[in-house]
Amino acid sequence: MFDCIVKGGTLVNGLGTKPETGDLAIKDGIIAEVGGKITGHAARTIDADGAVVTPGWVDLHTHYDGQVSWDTEMAPSSHNGVTTIVMGNCGVGFAPVHDGHEKELIELMEGVEDIPGAALHEGMEWGQWETFPEYLNYLSKREFALNISAQIAHGALRYYAMGERGRLNEDATETDISQMASLVSEALEAGAVGFSTSRIVGHRSLWGEPVPGTFAPDHEVLAIAEAMKKSGKGVFQMIPAGTIGKMESLGGEKFTQQEEHALMVRVSEVSGRPVTFTLVQSPDYDPDTWREILSLTEEANSNGAQIYPQVSSRPIGFLTGLGGYHAFMRRPTYLREIADLPLDQKVAMMSKPEVRAAIMSEKDIAPDEPGSMENVYGLFKMAAPALYPLDNPVDYEPDISQCLGAKAGAAGVDPIDYLYDFLLEDGGTRFASLSAVDLPARMGVLQEMLLHPDTVTGLSDAGAHVTLICDGSMPTTQLAYWTRDREKGEKIPIEFIVRKQTALNAQLYGFDDRGTLEQGKKADINVIDMDNLRVSPPVPHHDLPTGGTRLMQPVTGYINTLCNGTSAREFDQDTGERPGRLVRS
Repeated sequence: MFDCIVKGGTLVNGLGTKPETGDLAIKDGIIAEVGGKITGHAARTIDADGAVVTPGWVDLHTHYDGQVSWDTEMAPSSHNGVTTIVMGNCGVGFAPVHDGHEKELIELMEGVEDIPGAALHEGMEWGQWETFPEYLNYLSKREFALNISAQIAHGALRYYAMGERGRLNEDATETDISQMASLVSEALEAGAVGFSTSRIVGHRSLWGEPVPGTFAPDHEVLAIAEAMKKSGKGVFQMIPAGTIGKMESLGGEKFTQQEEHALMVRVSEVSGRPVTFTLVQSPDYDPDTWREILSLTEEANSNGAQIYPQVSSRPIGFLTGLGGYHAFMRRPTYLREIADLPLDQKVAMMSKPEVRAAIMSEKDIAPDEPGSMENVYGLFKMAAPALYPLDNPVDYEPDISQCLGAKAGAAGVDPIDYLYDFLLEDGGTRFASLSAVDLPARMGVLQEMLLHPDTVTGLSDAGAHVTLICDGSMPTTQLAYWTRDREKGEKIPIEFIVRKQTALNAQLYGFDDRGTLEQGKKADINVIDMDNLRVSPPVPHHDLPTGGTRLMQPVTGYINTLCNGTSAREFDQDTGERPGRLVRS
């Protein structure tokens, strides 16, 4: 007697083989039988006729470190077919932490990942842990709609071991380094799935300090690699200097991308562990620099290293709308009379000619906190011509004639005036994205990255940048766009895309019990209506602790998402079941 049989679906098993029609049976949260027509009895049957059946997605780059304290649904990832997440990326996290040091870690997370500090202060159960093992034990007692795992972050580690010296990026002593290495070993032995560090000067706390560890010398980084070797566990995750540009306005990066790659190769060689790092095409460098990094990766891996560039499935887009950040949010009139109003009243006020005239004539008032993500208002003002409106469904390869600059030119108005009017459309619910000037060309770059055998997919940042970036839906985009919707370039076979965000991601982090539709594997499964799989424009939700706002993109097309054999979502609705658990290394 099976617990469940998924009948008649197109099985895309995560192994990269051609899809086949067949059944899948589940018993005690495990895949008991797969393929062909299964004749046994089951307590429950899911009709998958006409649907695609895949392993659940494994998202390697999330920031749910705080949300796991107050939320069990784990949206938006659970809405997008994700059944296992990795958090603790980019060198920021909340363990280990000394009593009384919570504020600094919150301000670090708020500055780097744009998660409201008030939500982190009020929503997290501070005092339930100090060490990283205690943090994992705390998480192990909670139940979620998906499985979670955590990495120990360099920022929290350095602050815990060194206090203010570590937080302010002073050089570590040999005693400091020895303690940090010991704490990393302790975390890995307790079940941390990796260690993370950020080395870009653009990652800063609320008050402008770079993430602790940004300038860590090689011997500090390699001491952590040695600790990973002794444990024989974990992945080393890194945001290398130069990833998103030269950062000259912040004093410039201290290392080149090539120097950072050489360091990562040494980390892999010393630790014997995999290294994964963010790879994007940056406008500040030669447009083929990313190809050079891939070539260096191929060479290193052919010599025994384990280097895995982490790439995205769509350009990372900064979103602007009245429900989030926008170019007029720091104008005195807006701050004084409009900022705290409900959306409909914001639109009504901003539609008044005299209010518009005042806002358009004023100079911005900069936020008090130099590291606040609110400072993005200046970017939206400067880049207004390059913004693309997000329609429903979202078009990820729009023609350049669709950008606001082209539309403003056709209307004979200044782009900033056009942007003001755009923000008021449809009751103030419209959003536009700043991602790339030529999106089809950028998609061509991403295709080459995705097809490279050494890359893995990630960078959704789910749980972070809650009013600026809405890329938690990347796993859905990866499937819908690349296998079905792409028109300005070649599509990618579904079996390749599914394997890329299931088996390969699971394999990297040592999640050998999941990621494929095979007998004996965890029954983490998606049943997907490909004809109706859609990602819509963002919608603000005021559901963070203390009423904070986050943007999420509505997604449709997931008939069923099972985690450990239990349906966490059915027909794009939360079932209330919480079968997800902590995954330890």
